Amino acid sequence: MDRVLVRLIAATSFLALSLLPAQSEPKHGLAMQGEPALPPDYQHFDYVNPDAPKGGSVTYCVVGSFDNLNPFILKSLRTTARGMIDTVYGNLVFEPLMQRNYDEPFSLYGLLADSADMDPERKSIEFHLNPNAKWSDGQPVTPEDVLFTYDVFAAKGRPPYSDRMSMIAKLEKTGEHSVKFTFNDKANREFPLIVALTPIVPKHAFDTDTFDKTTLKPLIGSGPYTVDKVLPGQRIVFKRNPDYWGKDIPSKRGFDNFDQVTIEYFLNANAKTEAFKKGICALDDETDPVKRERDIDFPAFRKGDVREEYFNTGIPPVVTGFLFNTRLPKFADPVVRRALGMLYDFEWTNKNLFGGKFNRTMSYWQNSELSALGHPADDREKALLAPYPGRVPPDVMDGTWRPPVTDGSGQDRKVLKTAFELLKSAGFHVQDGKMLDAQGNPFGFEILTSSQDEERLAAVYQRTLEKIGIDVGIRTLDGDQIQSRKQRFDFEVLIGTSGFSNSLSPGSEQVGRWGSVAAKTEGSFNLAGVADPAIDAAIDAMLNARTKEDYVAAVRVLDRLLISGSYMVPMQYNTQQWVAYWSYLEHPQKTPIFGYQLPTWWRKPN
Repeated sequence: MDRVLVRLIAATSFLALSLLPAQSEPKHGLAMQGEPALPPDYQHFDYVNPDAPKGGSVTYCVVGSFDNLNPFILKSLRTTARGMIDTVYGNLVFEPLMQRNYDEPFSLYGLLADSADMDPERKSIEFHLNPNAKWSDGQPVTPEDVLFTYDVFAAKGRPPYSDRMSMIAKLEKTGEHSVKFTFNDKANREFPLIVALTPIVPKHAFDTDTFDKTTLKPLIGSGPYTVDKVLPGQRIVFKRNPDYWGKDIPSKRGFDNFDQVTIEYFLNANAKTEAFKKGICALDDETDPVKRERDIDFPAFRKGDVREEYFNTGIPPVVTGFLFNTRLPKFADPVVRRALGMLYDFEWTNKNLFGGKFNRTMSYWQNSELSALGHPADDREKALLAPYPGRVPPDVMDGTWRPPVTDGSGQDRKVLKTAFELLKSAGFHVQDGKMLDAQGNPFGFEILTSSQDEERLAAVYQRTLEKIGIDVGIRTLDGDQIQSRKQRFDFEVLIGTSGFSNSLSPGSEQVGRWGSVAAKTEGSFNLAGVADPAIDAAIDAMLNARTKEDYVAAVRVLDRLLISGSYMVPMQYNTQQWVAYWSYLEHPQKTPIFGYQLPTWWRKPN
């Protein structure tokens, strides 16, 4: 062949290759913003004791009941099968492709997949499964299991798992140990990480036709434990799998230190507290400072057999409060909700119920750079809000908004008058001591509670509302009844003392909490029924932000919209985590930014 022709072909080939999209190299970790903090040769997470002794048992206690072990179906109660997948006690049975590092805002490291290739535009990601990954019955974890997981979740799963296939254009096996996801236009920049965090189930151990049926039969997973005993509604016992495939990989070193983990269920919080005092429960995490000071004074604590400890965290506090079902006409007007929000007397409650030890919750990302409080809207935020004029009041826009402060007497007439005037502007009036709406109908509502503590807080709110003629009823139901009502959106007002946990890296979970589609999806977490195009746009901007500045601006816009919408009456928070535990337990010295992590604790050797 002519030398000139050969050179021309070679040059053309080089040019063609240079024009192809850059291919990413397999990486040990993924980060939502920037790069993972830990290097490829990291040995363990910083907040574990890699040499923690293994052995012994631990019993955790919860309030509720359970009748099912499959956590991925709608018929499953969210208080059931704790530990199967669990952000508190650990993913004992089912595992995702990658493991979260709780000392970074949002970074993932290898687990079932030991590495991943994500293209720079995040339009696709290829996971390389660890060839040593196995199910508890010894069979290998395969790409077919990943494909099956997404198929069965789409067909029979509950939100949010059931929605994930809608953002995937193609899911394919690309090798003996590899699987590739290609995303469509519905996906956002966070979605590859959500895929990496989705638990995987074994194809050979499930049947698609019966997947959505409740079951108490122990299920096969890839996690460090297997289900040993089940006492429906009362107890579930997990035992360590001695052949757990992942015990020595860096992201699991220092975790899963007990031979046996038992989760015991109680009908109410008082019964759980008494069980802790008797030594049945290993720890107590009471959030009420007055109650825990009273309850901690028992013989075992005075002897030193029980310790109490405070842990500092670096994340926004949990948002708790009274949540309105805005699907109902009575709560459709944000002016009405804003007036109702003014009538929670935090100052009286904090002084008389909590010994003055709480702070007022005002923002969904309080005490962080993501909060709207103290931060005037910048040009990025104004641009995001421009298509929705007037949606955010001026004081929320400039960061100066604060809820009204009462005199703490429990009958501050100034605040009552301000709220009443706001209701009058919405067409309400008082007749014969009763608040009537614009149509002349008596205005009132029912608050659902699930414990004595919640009932007590609801009673405080009830007393204030009744002062301006609003009739409030309180109904206390057990955990199962509350959960069923939540799934069907069958309530007027909920008091959520479990609240919304927010992180320094909010993402797709916000779609499920506040997105318009979720408002109409039974079983979703959008309990308030929020359906606002401005909020949808803010979440979309947050999920697709390319820079830190754009991301912070989008989250602040979301915070401003949630504050302005008054979908919830936020209550109070404590700046620290408190836990009391029996002294046979020990934990690592370092606390990560997300707070203490029970899966890293261990039992002291005898």
